[in-house]
Amino acid sequence: MAEGFARKYGGDKFEAYSAGVQPSLRISSRAVEVMKEKGIDISPQFPKKLTPEMVDAMDLIVTMGCGADACPSAPAEKVLEWDFKDPIDSSPEELRDIRDDIEAHVKYLVKKLSRKRSKRNFNALKL
Repeated sequence: MAEGFARKYGGDKFEAYSAGVQPSLRISSRAVEVMKEKGIDISPQFPKKLTPEMVDAMDLIVTMGCGADACPSAPAEKVLEWDFKDPIDSSPEELRDIRDDIEAHVKYLVKKLSRKRSKRNFNALKL
């Protein structure tokens, strides 16, 4: 979801993609449906495993929990954690609440990073 919102609100200013501890899992079909309600198609997305090289190249990691498996050697200043529950098994109603919270967070982050980017060069927004 965060990747979809980052692409919507960040346009071509940032590169965004999903990454997590279970890269083999597909995106929840219910998550795809509730994102379509916002006009965003996340069906081609899939979680990807973060590598140390990816972490080094990122300006920001947004995560529901950035343990050693998800964010190897990520410096604390690059990591913004949130307390949303993992939406993979959520009902459509729960997914809508999570979606709306994620949307608000991503809009804020894109705005904040856009301001910082005008002050210094940011390479990417990674979600």
